[in-house]
Amino acid sequence: EAGAAQVILGTAAVRDPDLLARLCREHPGRILAGIDARDGWVAVQGWTEVTRRRAVDLARDMEARGAAGVIFTDILRDGMQTGPNLESTRELARALRIPVTASGGISSLDDIRALRALEPDGVTAAITGRALYTGALDLGRALAVARGEA
Repeated sequence: EAGAAQVILGTAAVRDPDLLARLCREHPGRILAGIDARDGWVAVQGWTEVTRRRAVDLARDMEARGAAGVIFTDILRDGMQTGPNLESTRELARALRIPVTASGGISSLDDIRALRALEPDGVTAAITGRALYTGALDLGRALAVARGEA
């Protein structure tokens, strides 16, 4: 089967939760909710608008509407290479039954180890970008750590 295996809805899921629910029904297991947060509050529109909605509450709602997983980004850490927000990521993952992908601030093997420790809480993947571009993080070593081999 050609095409995308999964699609991430961010602002669209916040603005039109019925759209998310419909797409989840039409494409089970293929729709993820992208939740970007600043200090626990959901941010939308390319992070330009912070809502009055807590990320954990939105995540629970997205799960109830059928999202297969959540991509959770702490926008204050994204691209900063200061380490992920483990506390917020853990809180969000523990509130859900669906898997959580951590994003924002991941820049070292220690960050990968710390996130791997959250796997029992429901954190199943991580996204890193800048650390790979700058060479601060070696992809091969990061993957080995993520697999528990290093």
